[in-house]
Amino acid sequence: MTTPIALTIALGAKPWRAALSGPAAVAETFTLSFAEVSPIHRAFAPMVREQKFDLSELAVVTAVQAFAAGKPVVLLPVVLASRFQHRCLITRRDAPATLETLAGRRIAVRAYSQTTGMWIRGILQNDHGVDPASVRWVTQEGAHVAECDDPAWVERTAAGRKLVDLLRDGEVDAAILGNDLPDDPAFVPVFPDPDAAARAWYARHAVLPINHVMVVSRAVAERDPAVLRDAWALLKAVRPAPAASGPDMTPIGIEAIRPGVETVLRFCRQQSLLARDVTVDALFADAAALLGAAAVR
Repeated sequence: MTTPIALTIALGAKPWRAALSGPAAVAETFTLSFAEVSPIHRAFAPMVREQKFDLSELAVVTAVQAFAAGKPVVLLPVVLASRFQHRCLITRRDAPATLETLAGRRIAVRAYSQTTGMWIRGILQNDHGVDPASVRWVTQEGAHVAECDDPAWVERTAAGRKLVDLLRDGEVDAAILGNDLPDDPAFVPVFPDPDAAARAWYARHAVLPINHVMVVSRAVAERDPAVLRDAWALLKAVRPAPAASGPDMTPIGIEAIRPGVETVLRFCRQQSLLARDVTVDALFADAAALLGAAAVR
């Protein structure tokens, strides 16, 4: 019997990490060790720039940009995390920006390529008529994919400044935050009822706002396709059960995630996040070739 190879994975999605750490998560061809990276987005640049891990959680915009730039990673058609984003756009309670007044304003976001920012801009542009180029985007850092430059309507803030401080001090009119969304009465959502707005948006579009996906280094995927097939089977076996009601937030398979990925690609094109056009089928061609029909559904 062949000795299983040791693989390192960077994974922050708690339900998935718990499942892949449990006694049922056993594969014949490999063992998994978890890299300790917190917050998980700090794993993204090392993964796409130097393939520091064998497998890694990755923001979907980073994954798409990495593919367009020819980075040696294979994108697997599985959603590790998704989130309805409307509540992530906040403003000051005492000087609120509104959906009608965002054009010409300044909005802070960690990076222009951050996936939460991509979704917010896409919603603003396609549902509320706010062109991304009509806003000044104030960022802390560049893209995880080094070859991806920001468009002309993006600027960098001074090092060490927190987004909430920029907003509190009036240097920006709104800010986009995800897991670090502040619980502070000084700030309110730009969408007056963000949960209702998210439900209405989903009812109109039937699209899941994908946040994070999984990639495998090409070296691992091509060295022994049996390892990749085993990893895929394991992901399918331990996938967190969908909630009893509402959309499945962690769908798996090319067809299951196609609508969400198509929307990601459309929004990325609109926002000058892609150096070249990319299709869903091209994005998952490597996974489909290595996994066969198992990758589709």
